[in-house]
Amino acid sequence: MKVDVALVHHPVVNRIGETIGSAVTNLDLHDIARAGRTYGVNTYWVVTPFKEQQELAAQIVGHWQNGHGATVNPDRQNALSIIRIRASIEEAIAEATTNYGERPCVLATCAKRQSNTRSFAAIRAMIGAEKPVMLLFGTAWGLSPDVMEMVDGVLPPLQGPTPFNHLSVRSAASIMLDRLLGRPDDWEEEQN
Repeated sequence: MKVDVALVHHPVVNRIGETIGSAVTNLDLHDIARAGRTYGVNTYWVVTPFKEQQELAAQIVGHWQNGHGATVNPDRQNALSIIRIRASIEEAIAEATTNYGERPCVLATCAKRQSNTRSFAAIRAMIGAEKPVMLLFGTAWGLSPDVMEMVDGVLPPLQGPTPFNHLSVRSAASIMLDRLLGRPDDWEEEQN
């Protein structure tokens, strides 16, 4: 499988639509890495241009890779081993292109359906055909319009049975990974 995820901290938007940079959080690093490792993601790109945020992310990852955390929780060490910290989406795409030998299909996530939304089935088929895919998840209030214009497509929005629609990025990443990489047939068989 050739699937990467990227958690984008810049450029993202705030609640009034202004382009901003958001802060790296410990929970996002841990939880998305754990989900990524569970579903077979190759690389989890943490994208922030801010040096202090890069250093914070590196310190957190380092604690679990080389520090005391590595000895007390090898599972966490394993999960966080897929994290790479980069300054821009373009840098992550360039490195993924080198890793895979071809540019990944870059797909954004968004809480609203977009004109270039692709179906889960189409994306699963692409993954099954061993085409590289990079899923972009936005922090704050989502990816900026500039990012949405540069992507190859958008994942379908997640929507429950209520009008409320403001999932944490950790939850959204886990649900998307399960829909794209999970094995629903196995789960249904176990339930019967």
